[in-house]
Amino acid sequence: MNFKASLCAAAAALTLSFPAFAQESSYTQGSVWFFSNIQIEPGQFENYMDYLGANWKKVQELGKKEGIILSYHVLSVNAQRNGEPDLILAVELKDYRTKAQGEAFQKKVEALLAADARQQTSASGQRGTMRKLVGNMELQELVLK
Repeated sequence: MNFKASLCAAAAALTLSFPAFAQESSYTQGSVWFFSNIQIEPGQFENYMDYLGANWKKVQELGKKEGIILSYHVLSVNAQRNGEPDLILAVELKDYRTKAQGEAFQKKVEALLAADARQQTSASGQRGTMRKLVGNMELQELVLK
């Protein structure tokens, strides 16, 4: 067998032994979703909604302007079962961010809210009188072809 024939035979053998290389996936990775489950403290619903309509919304809109956030939603859980949250905050990101991208966005949030990360953490603790964060979930959409 000459060199050219040997090379073709080797290539054919590789193709047959690794069929996954020849196959295309039936999906692509899509956007990334973050869900926060929120339990509202008694008598605090309107106060918490005021916060969401102010600073929380400002941060989400900044993310949209920066091309990081595709959409965001405040969902009310109707006909709750025991242990389910009152609200679900859903934020859809274009993709995962690198550490550098996250830090750059945090600086923009700090400027927007006129509060550094430590002040924002303190403010989050103070919102504990209005709500409890009872869970988070991170998902990535798999878009079928």
